[in-house]
Amino acid sequence: MTTGMSKPNTAVAGADDVAPEDMASLQKITSVYVYEAPVRLWHWINALAIVVLAVTGYFIGSPPPAAAPGNTFDTFWFGYIRFAHFAAGYVLAVGFLGRIYWAFVGNHHARQLFYVALWSKKWWKEVLFELRWYFFLEKRPKKYVGHNPLAQFAMFFLFTLGVTFQIVTGFALYGEGLGEGSWADILFGWVIPLFGGSMDVHTWHHMGMWWILMFVLTHVYVAIREDIMSRQSIVSTMISGTRTFKDDLPD
Repeated sequence: MTTGMSKPNTAVAGADDVAPEDMASLQKITSVYVYEAPVRLWHWINALAIVVLAVTGYFIGSPPPAAAPGNTFDTFWFGYIRFAHFAAGYVLAVGFLGRIYWAFVGNHHARQLFYVALWSKKWWKEVLFELRWYFFLEKRPKKYVGHNPLAQFAMFFLFTLGVTFQIVTGFALYGEGLGEGSWADILFGWVIPLFGGSMDVHTWHHMGMWWILMFVLTHVYVAIREDIMSRQSIVSTMISGTRTFKDDLPD
């Protein structure tokens, strides 16, 4: 499964009051450091940015009849919504660039977000096993130190490519507001004629929001489910960085 695991010290305070079965369970627990601090920090900042982008993006695409009581000329509610959307977009994009950088300088788990082993027969076999496990067709899950192959597949095709698409189309639309010749127009202006026009890019960008949200909902469900049902910690690992295993049995 992995190397570098360590067993806890069994000299537990109040050990005289610990039941033998509790002691046996404690002796089985192993753990390994998986996600480094920059990865964990990026994960939670990125999650917040996506929430802000989704909420503000929805209102930009489907504005309410009135954002606030009174004459809309005297209010700036929609301006605040757009500002929050643009600010969160910058956070998402800069954080994503930083995440790409850390894929090169961090540990090998930091690179799982950016590739899938499509050429590996063994990898595909593991993907099919995880599919059966998620559909309750397998009785016993396997152990994984980083992402399991199915999660890696979903992270790459749904999240990595999805976020890349949203950043590119988002800054293309942002360049329209900044004006011709702006940095966003120079870097991303080619996107609008490629899709056929500004309204088409708006539509695809809005659809991309729902794509990301579907991934987020699935990601949260699976993380909680696996934290309860699998043989390793999931949610707490993205807080502490350490993956804890619930038994010392081999895969």
